[in-house]
Amino acid sequence: MSEILKDVSRTFSEFLLVPSLTTKDCIPENVTLKTPLVKYKKGEESKISLNTPMVSAVMQSVSGEEMGIALAREGGVAFIFGSQSIEEQSNMVKTVKKHKAGFVTSDSNVTKDATLREVINLAKKSGHSTVTITDNGTANGKLLGLVTDKDYRLTRDNIDDKIENYMTKVEDLVCGKNGITLSEANDIIWANKINCLPILDDNGHLCYLVFRKDYEERKINPNSLLDENKSYIVGAGINTRDYEQRIPALVEARSRCSLYRFFRWFF
Repeated sequence: MSEILKDVSRTFSEFLLVPSLTTKDCIPENVTLKTPLVKYKKGEESKISLNTPMVSAVMQSVSGEEMGIALAREGGVAFIFGSQSIEEQSNMVKTVKKHKAGFVTSDSNVTKDATLREVINLAKKSGHSTVTITDNGTANGKLLGLVTDKDYRLTRDNIDDKIENYMTKVEDLVCGKNGITLSEANDIIWANKINCLPILDDNGHLCYLVFRKDYEERKINPNSLLDENKSYIVGAGINTRDYEQRIPALVEARSRCSLYRFFRWFF
């Protein structure tokens, strides 16, 4: 839409650019693109602000779990599409949220009775070479040991052996206590020359894993968009049909996501 300005027209040549006006503080490192994402009152700060003012559309072909992780890592936010089942959308949100900045919830877990074959198949499915062995085979069970692809040889070892014969037992692992900062965790990793640091609670239950490789990623992406739990922030689309069931499911998924409501109109 055009607008007529009731003022004297100006051309670029009529403006004078003062030379040497830029100060030593005018450098890229001092520039912030922080942008409010949600409504806020005058004089207050937005509860959620983007470090990089970029969001992705709430569309199936655009915003999935990979986009959610990628945008949050760069300081923006993706809105996971809602044109799918409640369970599938919740799982996508979970996938993004479990990428805690430096603190990762293990998604490859087995009991000590699992075979090497099962561990290999699990590693292929998850794409992660580190598998934890807990008393109940879950990500929050009592840690018994840890196994990586460096602990076995496919060409020589019997893949039907129990995994407890290959794992590094918890008493031989260097572990961190739940509540330590990412900086403290990285100091332990570097001091002990290890690649993975399990984080345990007071009862020996697994809470998170901290990997050496994630240290460099955090340095490269200092503007990552994080919540108070140091997890990536992600949005989710809802609709007017099943929002009463969808919203609680997203909250139950510990999503802490900003919910973006969209409406479908029929004419």
